[in-house]
Amino acid sequence: MTGAPAVHWRPLGVFWAVILLVLAAGGATLQWLGPPKPAPRVVATGPPARLDVLAARARPGRATSGPVAAPDMALMDQATPPATLGPPRIGPDGRAPMQAYAAGFDPTTKTPRIGLVLAGIGPDAAASTAAIQSLPAAVTLAVSPYATSDAVLDAARQAGHEFVLSLPMEPQGYPQNDPGAQALLTSASPAENGRRLVWALSRVAGYVGVTGAFGKLRGERFAGVADQLDPVLADLARRGLLYVDARPGAARLPSVWSCDIDVVVDDPPAADAIDARLAELEKRAHDTGMAIGLVSAPHPLTLAQLKAWAGNLPARGAVLAPVSALVTRPKASP
Repeated sequence: MTGAPAVHWRPLGVFWAVILLVLAAGGATLQWLGPPKPAPRVVATGPPARLDVLAARARPGRATSGPVAAPDMALMDQATPPATLGPPRIGPDGRAPMQAYAAGFDPTTKTPRIGLVLAGIGPDAAASTAAIQSLPAAVTLAVSPYATSDAVLDAARQAGHEFVLSLPMEPQGYPQNDPGAQALLTSASPAENGRRLVWALSRVAGYVGVTGAFGKLRGERFAGVADQLDPVLADLARRGLLYVDARPGAARLPSVWSCDIDVVVDDPPAADAIDARLAELEKRAHDTGMAIGLVSAPHPLTLAQLKAWAGNLPARGAVLAPVSALVTRPKASP
């Protein structure tokens, strides 16, 4: 009779003994090493995106047509009470106000370009609305920080008008010519002028830039002091804003995309004089490829003449363009 096969217990016991020894050794090692250390946090070593770098990359203007964009919170700094709006800034994605809020214009256009900046928008809501409704969308509006309603700004956007903020600055003839309690003054400290600048920039939202044209005032005295104006321009550039210099024939400016006025159209505000200024503006555009006119106030007579003149402009070989399509690069540093 054949019995059951013998089981070899000894080799099996050796196998399990080795396994137990390995586990015990591993546990002792882990206990000696202590708990695992967290993985080191990876920190970027490159410099963060700087505002001045973003500003240098930003180019003004918008090629697509349609209404101007509504204010975007991503393009505003945090508001400082009692202000309810924050001043403009370049967005985290690199978008600049002078791009986001620009009126549409085809940058490949070769036709001579004429820009019109209409100041005095805001204080008289009826006159401001009449200007918005009667003038072509390519006319750029200059709005007051003291008194411009949201309704006027919304109407301007829907009609396709871009707008700039009229920055009150010390003009010739000050204090008889008074730009208001928050004006930038040559006698004020840089810190005080900086505070007033932020105040003005925080009064409205959705503008492509700033101008020294404040109604009939042009801020010549303040703008003529480089030590005062240059820090303002640097701040505007850092915020992605352009600048329209209200002084005819002014030199090219540092830091900021800008243009200057060639002709003040309504000085004086008489019919024959306005026609002559518009003819001069048109001739400059044909001679140089571009010209910019300033209109100081939305008077009914002026609006009627501008509307009639602009209606026939394409037939005379020129085109209206917003100032965002007319500004030039900052003057290079010496």
